[in-house]
Amino acid sequence: MNIIFISPNFPLHFWNFCDRLRRLGANVFGIGDCPYESLAGEVRSSVTEYYHVTSLEDYSQVYRAAAYYAWKYGKIDHVESQNEYWLALEARLRDDFNVPFGLRSKDMAALQRKSQMKLAYKAAGVKTAGYRLIESRAGAREFASWAGYPVIIKPDRGVGASHTYKVTNDEELRKVLQEIPADGSYIMEEYVPGHVETFDGITNADGNVLFYTGQVMAVTPLDMLSGAGENVSWTQPVEKVDDLRDAGFRTLKAFNVRSRFFHFEFFRLDEDKAGLGRRGDILGLEVNLRAPGGYIPDKMDYAYNVDVYQIWAESLVYGENRSFPHPVFQSYVTHFGRGAGNEYLHSADEVRREFQGRILIDREPPKAISGGMGSQVFVLRSQDPDDIRRQADFILRHKDGSVIRI
Repeated sequence: MNIIFISPNFPLHFWNFCDRLRRLGANVFGIGDCPYESLAGEVRSSVTEYYHVTSLEDYSQVYRAAAYYAWKYGKIDHVESQNEYWLALEARLRDDFNVPFGLRSKDMAALQRKSQMKLAYKAAGVKTAGYRLIESRAGAREFASWAGYPVIIKPDRGVGASHTYKVTNDEELRKVLQEIPADGSYIMEEYVPGHVETFDGITNADGNVLFYTGQVMAVTPLDMLSGAGENVSWTQPVEKVDDLRDAGFRTLKAFNVRSRFFHFEFFRLDEDKAGLGRRGDILGLEVNLRAPGGYIPDKMDYAYNVDVYQIWAESLVYGENRSFPHPVFQSYVTHFGRGAGNEYLHSADEVRREFQGRILIDREPPKAISGGMGSQVFVLRSQDPDDIRRQADFILRHKDGSVIRI
C-alpha cells in the first residue's frame, strides 16, 4: 500500500500516524516544507521517503513530488494529512492521481464552509444556531437586530477560532464591519450560551465506526484565545451520553464519512434560549474530518488504554480495528491549560509535587499553537469526575482567587 502524508513533521506528534502505517508494512511518502536534515529523528524513521518542497502552498511542487512517488512506487492508494488546513490539497491530489479512497475537491465546500456545515447538520436532523452570510452591512445590522446581542462573526471558511469576533453592541458591530469584507466570506451567528462537547472517532472505507469517544470543553475555543489559552477539557464516555452519541452517528451518515478520523463539535446549552432550545439541548457547531488537535489523541489513548494512531492505520490497511476491537472507557483524562501572563496561586513545581505520579503530560506547547492549548499544559487522569474540579481549583486558581467555573 502506498500512502502520501502531507507535512508529517507538523504538528510535532503527527509522525505517529506515519509510524503506525509503516509498522503495518505500508509505504509512507512524506511531502513537507521542512528540509530533511532538519526533521526530528522520529519523523525520518516513520517515512519510507521524504520529498522537500519550499512551499506546500505551491501546488506545482507538491504535484511533482506526488508524481515522483507514483513513478517510482506505483499507484497511490491514500493521501492524508490529518490537518484541516491541507484538506483541499489532499483532495486535489486525489483528483489528479485518481486515488480511490478519500475526499475529492467536490466535497470541500461542505467541510470548509460553516454555512454549508449547517445544511449538512440540518440533513442529519441536528439543530444549529441561526446565521447569515455578511453580504452587506445593512444585512448584518438587520441580523443583529433579529438575533439580539451578543452575536458571533467569523470567516465562513476558516480554521479554529482565528479572526472570530464576539460583538456585544452596535458600536462594536460598526467597528468589525469596517475591518471585514461584506462579500459573503464572513458568517454571522446568534450567540449560543453553552459549552462544546465533541464526538470523535475513526471510520473504515465502508463507513463503519471502529472507535469513538468525545471531549467536554468547559471553555469554548473563542474564550480560549481571549484567555491566552487557559482552558479545561476532558474525555467522556460518549457511549453513555445518548443524545450526543445519536447526534454524532446521524452526522456521520449525513456526511458519509469513510476512511477518516472525525471530530464533530456540538454546543450543549447551559441555559434556556428562546428559538434555540432548553438547557441541556444539543446543537451542531462544526464538522472536521481529521484527527482532533492538541493532545486529544493522547487523551483518548489514556482514557481507553488504546492507541488511536494504530486504530487509524489499521482502518486504512485492514479496514478493521484488530488491535483494540472492544475499547472500554477506563478513566477521565483532563487537559489543564494555563494562560500566558496569568499569575497563579500555585507554581508549576507545586502542581508537580501535588499530583506526583498522576501527571500524564507536562509540556509547554510551541507559541504558534499555545493560544488554543495554554502556555503550560498538565494532563491528568481521574476515576472520579468530581476530582476534575478539585484538580482545576489547584492548577488554575489565580492569585486573586478567581478560577474557571466547570
